[in-house]
Amino acid sequence: MALPDNSPGIPVAEEVIFPEIVELNVGGQVYITRYSTLISVPDSLLWEMFSRKTTKGLARDTKGRFFLDRDGFLFRYILDYMRDQQLVLPDHFPERGRLQREAEFFNLPELIKILAPKLSKQNSLGDEGCQSDPEDSSPGIDTGRNLASLGTAAACASLVPSGDGKRSGFITIGYRGSYTLGRDSQSDAKFRRVARIMVCGKTSLAKEVFGETLNESRDPDRPPERYTSRYYLKFTFLEQAFDKLADAGFHMVACNSTGTCAFAHEQTDDKIWTSYTEYVFYRE
Repeated sequence: MALPDNSPGIPVAEEVIFPEIVELNVGGQVYITRYSTLISVPDSLLWEMFSRKTTKGLARDTKGRFFLDRDGFLFRYILDYMRDQQLVLPDHFPERGRLQREAEFFNLPELIKILAPKLSKQNSLGDEGCQSDPEDSSPGIDTGRNLASLGTAAACASLVPSGDGKRSGFITIGYRGSYTLGRDSQSDAKFRRVARIMVCGKTSLAKEVFGETLNESRDPDRPPERYTSRYYLKFTFLEQAFDKLADAGFHMVACNSTGTCAFAHEQTDDKIWTSYTEYVFYRE
């Protein structure tokens, strides 16, 4: 019987630690990519994680995916960059600062350089003629008539909100709820917990009011001056939402609610009602 040739002159193939296709769980978002993509940028954090000779020490979720506790929605741009070392962002992308922070965390110096100039240009608008000038910012100036002569200064001044810097606008808070009402309405209603509080309005206003408590997962690339009805809050207490709106200078101007009887319990005759309620807030 022939025995395998284990002579020292023939190298033995190295054991493959990571599969060719790797699954990642980044902040709850699942990504599937090639192993070669993850190690495409030498000395980056992902390169250090996946170029090691053992998977010991790498966090995994319950399904065995490699877990990273970072922003799962911004990671799409990190992964896109690692595929071909190019960055393509949507128009009016509002998260450049947060994306730059992610690039710093993943140790991608070239991506940081790509993001830094544009971020610096936005932050230095005031140095190019947008300093506060009482004459230029007075309401009596006809911006349209004097735009050609005032140039950049007038253009920048027209973008600055008046007063205390807070823009006016509406924000609508909505939620779907359900409650159980006993036979002949003699017993107290039993309300169920609010599952989700939805936010409708201008993107920039919603982010200003709710900040990190705003879940943008269903509409992550919405420009700041556009409107959306797909945001919702990370908490489920209406009073907490009202407090945040009040702190930002909003006050309630209208509310409405609708309710329908979904079905009745067969044994107790209790009726299950579903409702949808909206609260409209406005800041002058």
